[in-house]
Amino acid sequence: MTRRPDLQNNDRKCAELQRLRKRAEFLAAARADKTALGGLVLQARSRDDEDPARAGFTVTRKVGNAVIRNRARRRLKEAAREILPLLGKAGYDYVLVGRQSTLTRAWPDLLDDLRVALAKVHRQATPRPVPGTRKT
Repeated sequence: MTRRPDLQNNDRKCAELQRLRKRAEFLAAARADKTALGGLVLQARSRDDEDPARAGFTVTRKVGNAVIRNRARRRLKEAAREILPLLGKAGYDYVLVGRQSTLTRAWPDLLDDLRVALAKVHRQATPRPVPGTRKT
């Protein structure tokens, strides 16, 4: 089996995104800032470090069966590969949540949704108080 040269990692336009893998990382992002647009929901959490941005992707079973969810997830991953290196900030974790409209949204519109969502999340990003502490 031969691989298509345009799909090899060394031929990609941008570096591979660092990924969120653990459930705790997804839950932490879910508690942070979020914005919903036509084709996706973006959750973003500042980690308070300068490491490269990381991304996670999820699509619930409400969207469809495994084949449909995987198609939606692949669209989100490709959108993130194109947009996050340009507009994502270092020290942030991003979770892109797929919706039913992720599958049918025109590609340029999905990319625009991600651009606008990133702008909104970074505009509203404010330091959140640590639970259990009081302001004096």
